[in-house]
Amino acid sequence: MTKQIADLEFEILLTADKIEERVKAIGIQLNEDYNNSIPVFIGVLSGSFLFIADLIKQVSIPCEINFTKLASYYGGVSSTLKIREDIDLTVDIKGRDVVIIEDIVDTGNTAHYLIQKLKEREPASLRLCSLLLKPAALQKKIEELKYVGFEIENEFVVGYGLDYKEMGRNLKDIYKKVG
Repeated sequence: MTKQIADLEFEILLTADKIEERVKAIGIQLNEDYNNSIPVFIGVLSGSFLFIADLIKQVSIPCEINFTKLASYYGGVSSTLKIREDIDLTVDIKGRDVVIIEDIVDTGNTAHYLIQKLKEREPASLRLCSLLLKPAALQKKIEELKYVGFEIENEFVVGYGLDYKEMGRNLKDIYKKVG
């Protein structure tokens, strides 16, 4: 089954059931890893909003949630490699355990930028959790990347928070571009 979004055609890559199963597993791991802590989960908007909403429902330990907004796509199908910062954190993370929640790590440039920026604020620990990872597209190694939902090919994807021209975020499955 294909789906038309704007001027592109997409086919299913990951079903909602597979995503839900993996999100639950990551939540279990976060509960174990941060059992003796009160971590701050930082969602990277806009793409991570569905992932963090579902993930945080699986977290049973005390925690805080905050958001930042970064962008490097601007409506196209590939990263511009220029990072635009729209919203900064509203919480002090000094001495705190911080987990960044991303929708996708593609080139790694946005994640690297955010990690470096947050390290300046002196957190006790800093880890990255991404629903999707494109190993073939990575341009920077990210030591902090500890939690990955799915490794995917270097294909353009939409759904479950990810968009094409600001459309498709509402889809419950994740789709890859046809052709």
